[in-house]
Amino acid sequence: MPSADLVLKNARVLTMNAARPAAAMVAVEGDSISYVGSDKELGSFVGAGTRVINCAGRAVVPGFNDAHLHLFSLVGTLLSIDLGPQSVNSITDIKEKVRDKVRHTPPGTWLNGTGFNEFYLAEKRYPTRRELDEAAPDHPVFLSHRSLNACVLNSRALALAGITMETEELPGGRIERDLETGEPNGILIGMLDYIHREVMPPLSEAEFDNSIKTLNKNLLSFGITSIQDATVTNDLARWERVCGFVLDHRLRSRVTMMAGSPYWQDFQKMGLKTGSGDNLMRLGAVKIMTDARKDQSELNETVLNIHRAGFQLAFHAVAESMVEAAVSALEYVDKHSPVMKRRHRIEHCAECPDYLLDRIKKLGAVIVTQPPFIYYSGERYLATVPESQLPWLYRIKSPLEHGVVVAGSSDAPVARANPLTGIYAAVTRRADSGQVLLPEERIGVDKALDLYTVNAAYASFEEGIKGSLAPGKLADMVVLGKDPAQIPPEEINDIEVDMTIIGGEVLWEG
Repeated sequence: MPSADLVLKNARVLTMNAARPAAAMVAVEGDSISYVGSDKELGSFVGAGTRVINCAGRAVVPGFNDAHLHLFSLVGTLLSIDLGPQSVNSITDIKEKVRDKVRHTPPGTWLNGTGFNEFYLAEKRYPTRRELDEAAPDHPVFLSHRSLNACVLNSRALALAGITMETEELPGGRIERDLETGEPNGILIGMLDYIHREVMPPLSEAEFDNSIKTLNKNLLSFGITSIQDATVTNDLARWERVCGFVLDHRLRSRVTMMAGSPYWQDFQKMGLKTGSGDNLMRLGAVKIMTDARKDQSELNETVLNIHRAGFQLAFHAVAESMVEAAVSALEYVDKHSPVMKRRHRIEHCAECPDYLLDRIKKLGAVIVTQPPFIYYSGERYLATVPESQLPWLYRIKSPLEHGVVVAGSSDAPVARANPLTGIYAAVTRRADSGQVLLPEERIGVDKALDLYTVNAAYASFEEGIKGSLAPGKLADMVVLGKDPAQIPPEEINDIEVDMTIIGGEVLWEG
């Protein structure tokens, strides 16, 4: 028996493998696991070139897999003004943050702020173009809402975007206007991607490189060994660019990248479909926006064509009506071509009554949800979501009990990309404010870990190579400062990642 390249010993190994749930040692040969079991076998695996790590009783879990985030948006936030609830409490604070940035930025340069949410502002509203003009009269300003569905531009930015009183709205977009004058007030709904791609200048290569390096470090520090990019604007150019990040090791986490629905045929023409690539970089589902305003028959035919082409589908579906539209489309497809084993995905699935869970189960579809939203926005949901809809909000226990596979994610940069926050929220259903959202939907630590490991791998057809710790699987592991199953649930969010290992290589140590 050849000696191992790496051994983790004296560990509390949570394998997420039902055949062997717990162990004390993991041995790695090359980029794969060769042994999971007792420390008694240590001598069989240690040779002159073996690196042995004594975990001293710390927990070892499979590498975390964020099943839904937005890579390029995350890169952008690293260079932006942080306007999240932890940084600002009012529009006055926003203006002051913008003024601070102005002092160090040449006139005419775009200023980008991210993460504001009117619910957490004293004024309980969006800032306007005029207020941003006061803070930055000589700079175009772009502020993105925490939801990534809205943005606010000042007058200079509106002018550069060519948005005036006469501008017609783009399909799916809305230009909010002053009620008296009809003049755009700077608030744009559903137009964030358009402004990013068509109006704002791209980041310089130097800026982008620095941001990618920072992002890579952040992901590793969170124990994230795999990410799934769920951006509807992903095209072939983005695919090639991310392939470059992975090949030159600027991005070490493994990447599954969705294709945006406007571009799926471009990928098809290149011979690419769901699963194309390797274990470092692969093509995932086709991301499709489920808009309740669309004609259901149009959605049905679009979905059928993509399904028949061999792609997995990932539906952006938040409200109950959108979830039902996605489910109805899959039921239509199923009449023409079986969907049970295709693992089509419903992203977010924020409002999901039991009657929809039953239908989702019959279709074999996967729900990819965002437990951190409970932590970061639970108090807002309790204050603003109609009482009739509240019982169906970001449920986890109920779909699992229905037999639906549920994967966990952050939707970063909408929420911070820390899986332990998501695990904490899934176990406690507790918001940062201390308020509890639907305590009946709490799940145990083991099921919460499943969301970010084996279930996330299942959502991208990769459970055979990742998501649990077993011989033959990729050696993607995380060493945690504490075992989440052995501490009070309230302490899970404070657990630190001590070490992140990808393919048997220690890439981060805390």
